[in-house]
Parts: sequence; structure tokens; C-alpha cells
Amino acid sequence: MIIVPKSTKKYNRKSIRLNGYDYAQGGLYFITINTYHNQYLFGEIKNEVMILNAPGKMINAMFSEIENEFEYVIITESVVMPNHVHFIVKIAGKPNNIVSLGDVIQMFKRYSTVKYIENVKKNNWGRFIGKVWHRNYYEHIIRNEKDYERIAKYVRENPKNWGRK
Repeated sequence: MIIVPKSTKKYNRKSIRLNGYDYAQGGLYFITINTYHNQYLFGEIKNEVMILNAPGKMINAMFSEIENEFEYVIITESVVMPNHVHFIVKIAGKPNNIVSLGDVIQMFKRYSTVKYIENVKKNNWGRFIGKVWHRNYYEHIIRNEKDYERIAKYVRENPKNWGRK
């Protein structure tokens, strides 16, 4: 009998984060998180307006949960789309602050996934395939007021621009 070992292939995943940047320092960050395989889980766009279904409303409430969980974190803008979310995170630069952007994203994904699974079981929400969230996320460090205003407008107008190229 020949025993074949599990894959010995090692994945060399490169980080997409800015090398050497301290994501726990105070600042503003634009975040995009996609659903796993871009599943449409959170509602639909009708007449340029995002209509949240029950999972979408739960995801939208998660932004307040982030602020409740982390003392020095504020979500200044957010939008839930059918298959992704955009939000702007402000991490206040307190000397004793040990919260990083990664901590915020991890909490958001973990809490929302647990709540989604609970509601699949209790309230017959539609099942997701595999996972709720894509493994990674996009982030952009907001460097100045002009950058912030441009991104905040993009977040607010995202439903209106859905499907446009």
C-alpha cells in the first residue's frame, strides 16, 4: 500500500499591507471586504438604492458593534452592498491603544459570520457557500482631507453607481 502524504506544496502568500506600516497607529482607513466568491447575500440594488435584506441589516448593525467593541474606533462612513461592504475606520491615536486595523477587521468578520450562521439555523436565512467573507480585504490609508472627502463620496454613492463602469 502506498501512502500519499498530504500536499507538501507551500503557499507563498504575499501580504498586501504596506510594509513596515503600524496599523495600530491613529488614522483613517478605507476598507472593502467582499463576500466569498462574490455571493449576493445582503440584498439588492433597486433604482440606485440598496435594499437590505435581513442579513444585510445585520451586517449594517455590525458597524455599531465595532464601535462598541473598541473604545478608540469610529466608523465614519459605511455602505452594505449585495456582495461587499465599504467603510471608513478611524482609529484614535491614544498612547495606550493596542487595537490594530487587523483586530477591527477580524472582529467584524468573526462576529458577522457567527450571527449569520445563528440566523440560518433560527430564522431560515439563505445559506452561504463555503464562507461568508473572502479571506482578505482591501485597505487604503487615508492621508488627507481631500482623500477622505473623495472616498466618503464614493462610499455614499456606491449604490447609485452599482453596475456602471
